[in-house]
Amino acid sequence: MELGRPGSGKRRLRDLLLLKDNRFCADCRASDPKWASANIGVFICLKCCGVHRSLGAHISKVLSVTLDEWNDDEIDAMIEIGGNSSANAIYEAFIPDGFSKPGPDASHEQRSRFIRSKYELQEFLKPSLRISSAHSDKSNIQANFATRVMNSFRSSQKQEGMVDFIGLLKVKVIKGTNLAIRDMMTSDPYVVLTLGRQTVQTCVVASNLNPVWNEELTLSVPQSFGSLKLQVYDYDTFSADDIMGEADIDLQPLITSAMAFGDAGLFSNMQIGKWLKSHDNALMNDSTVNIVDGKVKQEMTLKLQNVESGELDLELEWMAS
Repeated sequence: MELGRPGSGKRRLRDLLLLKDNRFCADCRASDPKWASANIGVFICLKCCGVHRSLGAHISKVLSVTLDEWNDDEIDAMIEIGGNSSANAIYEAFIPDGFSKPGPDASHEQRSRFIRSKYELQEFLKPSLRISSAHSDKSNIQANFATRVMNSFRSSQKQEGMVDFIGLLKVKVIKGTNLAIRDMMTSDPYVVLTLGRQTVQTCVVASNLNPVWNEELTLSVPQSFGSLKLQVYDYDTFSADDIMGEADIDLQPLITSAMAFGDAGLFSNMQIGKWLKSHDNALMNDSTVNIVDGKVKQEMTLKLQNVESGELDLELEWMAS
């Protein structure tokens, strides 16, 4: 895996941090983590960071997402794991029934006991991944611990449905127009995007049928990526949220065009692909794929499906791994 232009490494790391499951600490679910264990592949909060440091760098190499310098290998490892959800699928695979993870307000003792059980004692790993210390020096075993699990993660991707990611997709949800009424006279809309097993969503815009979000959401794109599913909902406080339309977005024109051209930074602004409007898709007009200032982007206006009215304006940006 190669990084692109200078500075793109930190940008890729920040984009990974924006994914839904990475917005919360891998160990206690505290919001907005600003630290990471580079060799384990998880984002963690400041309180859990202190416990990770006490394990020693041979088990957990802790770095600040914003303050520390990261090398290419560390960033590549984080991208390959994909963050908290993928890492926890291994490190928390066998949490006993009735056992509760610590919450954001847990004491230091509760936090420490859980984190040591999870990473140092390997109590929640699949039995086949646990490293026996019967005939070996423990420090040498632990020095190779994260590497062993990382290798197991790579092999288990094919065995258990985990996937290789080929890049990141930024989706800027720009605005909605003439959205459907789901309350008395208006709606409180928000947008949900789903790709594979990943789901991200915008904020809620209260009482507005023509909302402006200008909100960027980021998703990892798997090798077999399929379509991006978009849904608009009306937020309700006391009942289930009402659907306000949906659309499927074909990512093939964007990704195929981008991969054919390689490093977009080497080309001037130009059109490199197109997704054509048809009766089988939600496009209002043909949508072109363009290189703009060294980035591969695609703007589109979608007519929401299975609803009486509503359009949505989006901008997609592709970032190869």
